[in-house]
Amino acid sequence: MQTLLPYLIVVAGLAAVLTAFSWLARYIRRRGTAGGLGGALAAYEEAFRATGHASHYEIRQQAERKAPTGSPRPKKP
Repeated sequence: MQTLLPYLIVVAGLAAVLTAFSWLARYIRRRGTAGGLGGALAAYEEAFRATGHASHYEIRQQAERKAPTGSPRPKKP
């Protein structure tokens, strides 16, 4: 049993860290405070990689577009 104790401590510590990170991620998503990093990365790409910066704005516009709604008429079999 004494030979397994260090391994159990490491596994328990890893489980505690992963649980804390998952709780933190859920908390940040719920509050909506995770968006600040995207703006910082966009500024970096604007300064050093102009094509990446343009792609960033195109991807944001595509995400904000709504999907087209289908026809209300049912399809014929």
